[in-house]
Amino acid sequence: MRKLATYRERLANTPGLGRDVAAVLICVTLGLGCAGYNLAHQQTRLPWQDSFRLVADFDKAPGVRPEAPQEVRIAGVRVGRITAAEVTESGNARLTMEIEPEHRVYANARLVLRSKSPLNVMYVELNPGSPDAPVLDEGAVVPVSQTRRLVQPYEVLDELDERARAALTPLLDQASVALATTDKDLPKGLAATSRTLNVFEPVVTSLVQRREHIARLVSSLAVIVRAVGADGPRLADLTRGMDRTLRALVRRDDELARSLRSLPGFTRDLDGALSDVTDVTTALDPALDDLVAAVPEVEQGVESLTGTVTSARQFVADLSPVVTDAVPVVADLAPFARNAAPALSDLRAVTADLPAATARIVPWLGDLAAFTYQTSSAFSLFDANGGLGRADLILDLTNPTGGLGDDGVDGGSR
Repeated sequence: MRKLATYRERLANTPGLGRDVAAVLICVTLGLGCAGYNLAHQQTRLPWQDSFRLVADFDKAPGVRPEAPQEVRIAGVRVGRITAAEVTESGNARLTMEIEPEHRVYANARLVLRSKSPLNVMYVELNPGSPDAPVLDEGAVVPVSQTRRLVQPYEVLDELDERARAALTPLLDQASVALATTDKDLPKGLAATSRTLNVFEPVVTSLVQRREHIARLVSSLAVIVRAVGADGPRLADLTRGMDRTLRALVRRDDELARSLRSLPGFTRDLDGALSDVTDVTTALDPALDDLVAAVPEVEQGVESLTGTVTSARQFVADLSPVVTDAVPVVADLAPFARNAAPALSDLRAVTADLPAATARIVPWLGDLAAFTYQTSSAFSLFDANGGLGRADLILDLTNPTGGLGDDGVDGGSR
């Protein structure tokens, strides 16, 4: 305790010591912060962090520097980094990578070595493969057949011989001179090119249509040729038939000549017939004019008939349920009609005497009706007016005997 008190007393008595200590502490804090920031961006893995080690062979690995933070990506997302690079006995480049352990890599995985800037900042694009293949163990090597890399510009130039390189050098120099004023000349040239293309657009469209028509024509000809080739026997028969027809025409040459010589007379007769037809049409013109004049009346009649047809259609529509209900009744009456036919034939003998009997009965129908009515009324105690006893007295002034004689006259006073 006494030593601590002595140190505290010395610090308090030393001028500027507290300021220097504070400055040192600030510098140490800033250094630790910068170191932590750099370590975070250098993808530094701490010893206690897990990782999956993957090895892949490339034919070449230009621009790969394991000490730089060169990434491993899956679908554009960073999942690891390149940790080592070496040359194999076969002369290929072998890259060792560490990726996050939650990502599985299969035996059909594909790797591509790419550059993310013109300065050859390289990274590895990893396609982990499909689950159909077995999962790779840690440290497994992906062969060269499953890897690709970016071709460097100098590799293209290395493929050229000395003369091609010598010719390419002035070409690049001239291109550099030509492109020096592109910011001024190129827009004008592009505008002129655009106008020229607009002018040539109809021509190009016509050429495209012509090409389509030619293609369609060629296709049609091909179809025709295939059809003709497949119909060789029929074509041969057609050719032979044409030959026989022409030979028959040659043999009938004289008859054909006589027919041609008779054509003038036929044309004269035809001319006369046409003249007669002209006269007939001239006579028909007034009748046609009258027919045209009658068209409005016909139209009016058709309109009236339309109303009649509409009413008839409505009547038929209303009659349809009646006919539908009458069908079963007619079906039931059919057996009666068949049985009534013999009975009617038997009644013909009786009906022959009916006119004479009817003539005798007709004069007495009035008296018979009165008798029936009076008989029903005389002995009935009730009618529409209630119960009442009544009698009916008939007085015929022309028949004093009360109708027992024949001198009575119809229409007597009652």
